[in-house]
Amino acid sequence: MKKSLLILSLFVSSSLFAQTMSPPPTRKGDQVDVYHGTSVADPYRWLEDDNSEETKAWVKTQNAVTDNFLASLPQREPVKKLYKELYNFEKFGTPFKEGGRYFYTRNDGLQQQSVLYMVKSLNDAPTVALDPNTLSKDGTVATTGTVVSRDGKYLAYGIAGAGSDWQEWRVRDLGTGKDLPDIIKWVKFSTAEWTPDGLGFFYSRYDAPQEGAALTGSNYFQKLYYHRLGTEQSSDALVFENKEKKEWGFAASISDDGRNLLIFVWQGSGRKNGLLWMPLKDGGFPAASNVAPTPITLEFDAEYTPVGARGTTLWVKTDLDAPKGRIVAIDLTKSARANWKTVVAERKETLTGASAVGGHLFAQYLKDAAAEVREHAADGKFIRAVKLPGVGSAGGFGGRFDQNETFFNFTSLTTPGEIYHYDVKTGKATLFKRPKTAFKADQFETRRAFVTSKDGTKVPIFIAHKKGIKLDGSNPTILYGYGGFNVSETPTYRVTAAVWMQMGGIYVTTSLRGGGEYGAEWHDAGTKLKKQNVFDDFIASAEWLIENKYTSPAKLAINGGSNGGLLVGAVLNQRPELFGAAVPQVGVMDMLRFHKFTIGWAWVSDYGSSDKADEFKALYAYSPLHNIKRGKTYPPTMVMTADHDDRVVPAHSFKYVAEMQKAATFTTLGRAGATGPILARIETKAGHGAGTPTSKIIDERGDLLAFVANALKLDVK
Repeated sequence: MKKSLLILSLFVSSSLFAQTMSPPPTRKGDQVDVYHGTSVADPYRWLEDDNSEETKAWVKTQNAVTDNFLASLPQREPVKKLYKELYNFEKFGTPFKEGGRYFYTRNDGLQQQSVLYMVKSLNDAPTVALDPNTLSKDGTVATTGTVVSRDGKYLAYGIAGAGSDWQEWRVRDLGTGKDLPDIIKWVKFSTAEWTPDGLGFFYSRYDAPQEGAALTGSNYFQKLYYHRLGTEQSSDALVFENKEKKEWGFAASISDDGRNLLIFVWQGSGRKNGLLWMPLKDGGFPAASNVAPTPITLEFDAEYTPVGARGTTLWVKTDLDAPKGRIVAIDLTKSARANWKTVVAERKETLTGASAVGGHLFAQYLKDAAAEVREHAADGKFIRAVKLPGVGSAGGFGGRFDQNETFFNFTSLTTPGEIYHYDVKTGKATLFKRPKTAFKADQFETRRAFVTSKDGTKVPIFIAHKKGIKLDGSNPTILYGYGGFNVSETPTYRVTAAVWMQMGGIYVTTSLRGGGEYGAEWHDAGTKLKKQNVFDDFIASAEWLIENKYTSPAKLAINGGSNGGLLVGAVLNQRPELFGAAVPQVGVMDMLRFHKFTIGWAWVSDYGSSDKADEFKALYAYSPLHNIKRGKTYPPTMVMTADHDDRVVPAHSFKYVAEMQKAATFTTLGRAGATGPILARIETKAGHGAGTPTSKIIDERGDLLAFVANALKLDVK
């Protein structure tokens, strides 16, 4: 009897322990879908309805449990204090020049949103052009884009609330500082492009969504419009649409001489796109002779990104017949491919960006994920390599063809973003802004290493930590990755990494297949039926760190966001014993239904679709939601998402958490060895990440690091 009571007492204690780690079990429904003859249960389908009271109550319960857990962590307050200290430094955006003035953003350190300033001379005291902090009391309204008219008279700016991708565009008179009555609504995935006459701008938008579907409804049939100042949006001119291709989207740009409108046509998140052009009349709209856009290419067989245009010459960055990228010159009057001329040939390094400034072409490359920049004449003749401050990441080099100056930024894992002014004629770079931070970069070091993946592919990783660490396997380490959509993961300064290193940890980033680090072939090798390569690369990176005594499984955490959240979820299912903690953020977790929400259909170019039998098989094999196993011991996991994420809808994380908690509860109560807490941290009035106010950034990332530190048993003083 006493033994029975003891067993019952232990069971009750375990139950209470489990309840402190996770909320009550989530209600299961009976939804079952059949994919190509395979039945797949989806018991938490009801969590896809973000408007239901039951879903709202579920979110509230999850957050209450997570808040209680995080509040109990001794690391939480010291981590947030340190995060705030290291986040509190001046942050500058790369300047640009328009209408005889320079414009750049600046955040004094802890402002909720960065402020746009303008100056006549770089040595002048700046004047505020737009302060987003005045648009809301809590800083959750952010600018999504700022575009100055060529005469410098007007500023078109987009704003979004609570992190949503939906934008509303407005116009400010920079002379008076007051907004005009013009308001443009239902804009998404678009900026504004002023006509040279300053009378209006091009933009792309969707039809207004159905009531209640703004954050989840699919986005199809984007249209390109022209808005003339002083008129209602309802009277805006429809410039281009395709009623037969619901996936087509459009981005407008105008040549520096104002003669031609270029229309970038996209139909997914991959590299491949189409390109159209049309002549403009007297630097404005309508087009000359009211002609329709003329196709340059609509084959969607490669990337075609406009670099610049002058007269009838258009420079285009492409990977057509050049997987690492090249720049071609196209005569718009005879634009057949047979007439295209290569001006900057393909190199061993990957061409990631290009611009036309000061009569020159700037080609930005990656060499083993580190930046190199080469300057060419308009005919392609090599002039010089731009001298960068070190091994890291560089960006910028924007401007107009008749401007003899440009700006670029440089950063590394231990170097906050520095801004340089560059003289195109002389090649001289002059430091414009260098932030002062509490992070002592000279106390830390970074190295690049190469990991051998499962199939023999070499993958670059960047490792940063305090100088003098011992390689004895005891170092708390965070491994970060992305691996998708041709996005290159390069060494950049992250406050999260700086705080973690200051705490005594190692921070590692890895450049996985699926990204753009080594060109089109590298990207393609991590897509669709080859997506498992990405996970193999990440697992190999973790194993290399362990084998080389940087860390050990109990001391290794993994983190990634969006496609990187998918990465963490998939790898966690495949190799849970390899990690001591995991934090997937705003991840794509349901690989069978991702294409049914907002812009998810556009990711089919990278992921494939469950609508196709072979792609369903591949997706089902790694989908984080569908590969959680009962009986496995998962490390402590905190899934982070936001209630206004209308890019990767939070239902992905909701359903994943519900399934993980069910498996974790089974493991915690059914066997010894302790699956750690499975928590959901659901931010309110926030989205996919863009525009997040400073206070929320500090809270979110502070909690992330506190959770990981606790799981890896790292004390924070």
